[in-house]
Amino acid sequence: MNIEAGLKGKNIGCFDGTDKMSFEDAVEAAIQCAKPPFQSERVALLDAAGRVLADDVAAPSSLPRFDHSAMDGFAVRTASFSGSGPWSARIERVIAAGATESMPAFSDDVAVEIYTGASIPAGFDAVMTRESCTRSGGEITFYVAPSQGLNIRRAGEDIVEGTVAVPDGTAVTPHTAALLAGLGIREIAVRPKLRIAFFSTGSELCQPGERLQVGQLYDSNRYMVTALLALPWIDFTDLGHLDDNLDMISRCLADASNQFDVVIASGGMSQGGADFMRQALVANGGELSVNSVLMRPGKPAAIGRVGNALFIGLPGNPMAAAVVLDQIGLPALRASAGMRSNRAPGQQAVTAFELKKREGRTEFVPVKIIGSNDMGLPVLAKLGRGSSGSLSPMAQGDGLALLEPKTTCLSNGQVVRFYPFE
Repeated sequence: MNIEAGLKGKNIGCFDGTDKMSFEDAVEAAIQCAKPPFQSERVALLDAAGRVLADDVAAPSSLPRFDHSAMDGFAVRTASFSGSGPWSARIERVIAAGATESMPAFSDDVAVEIYTGASIPAGFDAVMTRESCTRSGGEITFYVAPSQGLNIRRAGEDIVEGTVAVPDGTAVTPHTAALLAGLGIREIAVRPKLRIAFFSTGSELCQPGERLQVGQLYDSNRYMVTALLALPWIDFTDLGHLDDNLDMISRCLADASNQFDVVIASGGMSQGGADFMRQALVANGGELSVNSVLMRPGKPAAIGRVGNALFIGLPGNPMAAAVVLDQIGLPALRASAGMRSNRAPGQQAVTAFELKKREGRTEFVPVKIIGSNDMGLPVLAKLGRGSSGSLSPMAQGDGLALLEPKTTCLSNGQVVRFYPFE
């Protein structure tokens, strides 16, 4: 089948890259291309790190489950110590964390020695720390009257039974896992892993370890994408490398788009004579929602749908490919996985460099943190000369500085948005 011949006369105007969109619009359009899954599967909590919750998790009990001591010390009844101090109380009993025996009734003027985490006996409403008391034999003396609730963790002050402890769409972090375990939950419903296929294109590319001929390059994007997407919520398949051949690229795209949730390709996204990716998309009925972006690097970025899959087209230049995947591709992938939070918020930082840029486009600069200012904001040094084909600035950097479209001149000490590498 000669796909190039079949494309003659077809309108590919929507793929020609003449209508550029802003970076912010491109991110939102990419997210809108996502189709989150409706299926779910149950996994053990110990195996759930990084997976995406499919349902709200309601607390089966309150946390804490009972009133307990926040400190080692002595439980007392505040009503027993009125007037002017000092006050004394006889130590009646010792209660350790995990004690399960029933407590006897205590008289009003006694203290119960208690350890951190131990249940507060009925009728007691404060815990005096060891440091706030003087102990002599079986009696304590203190000079400051305790207030109600002192050093007591109340039942339900963390989570109330029946409330949503963790909402659906949350990626399970170590702290999420700890909360769920604390609630006694050992198994949860999660979204299926996002099935992603990737292939790189370019007749000039060779694989590491192969001998380069004149004009050839090693395929770095394949390794960048594989490493960046080595995430617990992703099932990644490497389809390898394809030469610049329209029929071959189109067949690979057709097969992948019907087998995977997402297809990512690098290279061939521009308008050169050997750039066939957009023609392959047309041949397979693809539609692009993002097609050429007012950003640097990464202008040839393309996001849309083909077959049953989300399509992410990365530029061939390594820095441009990395920036597009990190800043536009990942938000779309998170949305496709059913995540509640799609975009990294970034943080404020200040520059330790000067730079001039074109007005009207968003620019990303690889940067390294070299210190912090008086306000505690990271101070950033620029890396590299701005070439979209460079590899070392991203490898040496701590993240990306975003320069807004309206910015034309950046000076030392200027506040910018900083996106640390994950």
